[in-house]
Amino acid sequence: MSAPRWSRRASFAWVAGAYAVALAVASVALLFVPEDWSSFWAVAAADVAATVVVFFFSRALKCSSMYDAYWSVAPIAIVFYWVFQAGEGVNPIRAGAVLFLVTWWGARLTYNWARGWPGLHHTDWRYEATRQKAPSLWFFSDLFGIHLFPTIEVLLALGGAWVALTQESRALCWLDLVALTVASAAVTIETVADQQLLAFSRVKRPGEIMKTGLWAYSRHPNYFGELSFWWGLYLFGLAADPGHYWTVIGPIMMTGMFLGVSIPWMDRRSCERRPEYAEHMKRVSAIVPWFRKNA
Repeated sequence: MSAPRWSRRASFAWVAGAYAVALAVASVALLFVPEDWSSFWAVAAADVAATVVVFFFSRALKCSSMYDAYWSVAPIAIVFYWVFQAGEGVNPIRAGAVLFLVTWWGARLTYNWARGWPGLHHTDWRYEATRQKAPSLWFFSDLFGIHLFPTIEVLLALGGAWVALTQESRALCWLDLVALTVASAAVTIETVADQQLLAFSRVKRPGEIMKTGLWAYSRHPNYFGELSFWWGLYLFGLAADPGHYWTVIGPIMMTGMFLGVSIPWMDRRSCERRPEYAEHMKRVSAIVPWFRKNA
């Protein structure tokens, strides 16, 4: 068996370096956005510029999975920037809650990625499937599908956070408590689900299905937590100012991606690798935790 092309230490060093360059480029981009742009659109321009930097690093190193951590790292930098660009009338308690939740979510998800990523010699199987399906279009599907689309999707999903962190907002209300409950529970569910899956992966037998803990009630409880988090941020924005109707676009896009792409892909792959999984799908809810159906 040949040695891995990259050590984990070298791989993480490259990722950290690429993200540092991306942050520098984003910072420069912010200096050139028109003064009449809102902080949301200023971040959008900087975010796209940073993503393009990560894309070219991933192309040079032949590993599109370099982008994976960007999903959870970029939002932390974005919300801190928005805090410093906040206008008058922002509710400090609501803003503090949003800042804490995004940081907690991002740090936890990045840690979960880091402890499971083998290194630059590894690329997500979904990316490989996309490349093999249309190799002549790989450059464009890599740029737009794997890098830019998720960046735009996450940015739109942060719309509620932008409202809560930067816009003149209403006093705290019952909806803030709902938002706090939903977002906090979401990160907790993700944490528990990922930890249960990690423990299972260390002892599982070939073809065995994860169906204990939260996974006994949902085939994808981690995805349920992820979706709930984005809806929680939307609720914070709704509590702050319900007039920003467009902020619902982000969580709707997230829901469509998980229900229409991520879950079907994962289920198809599991059916191919685990003979009993098709029967498991009939008994266990796809995403929302619920009681198992009887045979």
